[in-house]
Amino acid sequence: MIVVIIIAGLLFAAGAVGALWRIIRGPSALDRIIASDVLVATAMCAIGAEMAINRHTDTLPVLLGLALFGIVGSVSVARFLASRDDT
Repeated sequence: MIVVIIIAGLLFAAGAVGALWRIIRGPSALDRIIASDVLVATAMCAIGAEMAINRHTDTLPVLLGLALFGIVGSVSVARFLASRDDT
């Protein structure tokens, strides 16, 4: 079980580093926005895995807050880009 936890942690870390790299180096704003969504999704998966491993629900409000942030952020950016393309 420890090996699976370590492998999952390394994969979450690799995903977060890749998303951070794209946020820093992204050539366009849309690349940075998508990378921030990936970073939020990676954090949500890591929190969910931690909850499953330790068998608790203490961080469930944090998980729900991140989910809300991801949805609201994506919708607001999509509306902003759609209104900018209309003009």
